[in-house]
Amino acid sequence: MTTTEDATTSTTPDQIERTEIIAAEPAESLAAMLDIEVPFGAGDTIAPLWHWMYLLERSPERDLGYDGHPVVGIPAPPGEGRRRMFAGGRVTTYGLLKIGAPATKVTSVKKSVDKQGRTGLLTFTTVAQQIFQDDELVIHEEQDIVYRAGGSNALPTPPTPPAPPGGPTLDLAVDERMLFRFSALTYNAHRIHYDVDFCRSEGYDGLVIHGPLLALMMGEHYRREGIDLVGKTFGYRLVSPMTRPQTFTVVPGTDGLDAGAEARSAAGSVCAVSTLTGM
Repeated sequence: MTTTEDATTSTTPDQIERTEIIAAEPAESLAAMLDIEVPFGAGDTIAPLWHWMYLLERSPERDLGYDGHPVVGIPAPPGEGRRRMFAGGRVTTYGLLKIGAPATKVTSVKKSVDKQGRTGLLTFTTVAQQIFQDDELVIHEEQDIVYRAGGSNALPTPPTPPAPPGGPTLDLAVDERMLFRFSALTYNAHRIHYDVDFCRSEGYDGLVIHGPLLALMMGEHYRREGIDLVGKTFGYRLVSPMTRPQTFTVVPGTDGLDAGAEARSAAGSVCAVSTLTGM
């Protein structure tokens, strides 16, 4: 167990439990990155999905692999040379975290399944996370991670999508500075977000925009349009990588924004989709 004045972490082979004070600074920092104003004083609440800036795994440098991901912990890669891809997840929001009070996140592997794909062995791992504050479950989350064989094969080109349905949209201009800041805010050392040469060796044509950033902005579109995520499950799936600095757009899904959203690249490709359902 490692302990600081405001945080504790305990680890077993099956579970990681981390407790820390929900501080104002991560919310202030994310708001600054997005160029928006949000309240972040003691007692204020954290916006839905902004919990991704909190209760982070902080692996020592010696535990990082060549790609920047931890090679131990939860989840650990199933073997050397496997490429990690974040595929999506589900977030059920029971309440909002409050600034100034401690919260605890419990992380474990829900399941891990091996499958044979076109390019070799694939391992599908689902990580479960539960966040508690004031002895109540505030957030239940599952994250889907895929490990595939190493190599530099180019990734497939996404199909041409239909025109987006009508409705409100939300744009975000992403450049190298924002990629750097979001990596810092989420303590993410994965080299695909800042190392162009490494990106090319992995089959990408440029820096990769974080999948969680696409998901966060789909959640932000709901929030800014007055759609509450509390009492609902936000499901999201990363359809194809979004690469190179650009302005992307969040649009309503085919059944309207109340039911889902899409994150589309500047070229119009659907890179992430989300759904919003009642618990």
